[in-house]
Amino acid sequence: MVVFRRNSADATDGTAQDSQGVKDSGAPAKDRPAAEAGKGRPTPKRSEAERNRYQSITGGRTAGARAGGSATPARPLTKEEKARQRDRGREDRAHRMDAMKRGEDWALGARDKGPAKRLARDYVDTHRRPSEYYMYVLVLLLVALLSHNKALNSYTSYLVVALVVIIIVDGYFIRRALARLVAERLPGESARGLTMYAVFRALQIRRMRMPAPRLKPGDKF
Repeated sequence: MVVFRRNSADATDGTAQDSQGVKDSGAPAKDRPAAEAGKGRPTPKRSEAERNRYQSITGGRTAGARAGGSATPARPLTKEEKARQRDRGREDRAHRMDAMKRGEDWALGARDKGPAKRLARDYVDTHRRPSEYYMYVLVLLLVALLSHNKALNSYTSYLVVALVVIIIVDGYFIRRALARLVAERLPGESARGLTMYAVFRALQIRRMRMPAPRLKPGDKF
């Protein structure tokens, strides 16, 4: 009987201690999940964890941007803003095209830039050359070939040979003239590729040349 009494007392003390521990934890031990019991806090859901992670990254970037002085992420443009942006782009392209036609250096491509190229353009534009009628002769050749006229077709080969000879001879004179002009007006400037540039410009129809001619045939430059 003494033993029973002692065991009952111990059990009563253990039960009291367990009850006190449950009260301190705020919830019954058997009702709490294992993860919560181990970490001391409930495990968040996957959606909540991802939302918190994205918010922390965004907040960190915003804070870093503020610290570095960078602008915040741009918001989507409205239809009115997109329309104004398209209008500005159209105006910029038109302005650049006008400047290119006038031969302004900032608007020209690498092929047309430089004082030597400007000098070659002015030399070609101020002279009437046989190469200038090259495109018109090509149109006549095309018409002759499509007509299937034997009399015309018999002369096309001779016309082609004559056209090639004229272009070669004219290119030779253009090269000599440009070499002299560059040596006189632009000493030390390279004339590499200048002959082909001038010949191709001379082969184009005058009103289709780009940049547009600044001078007319016979003008001094």
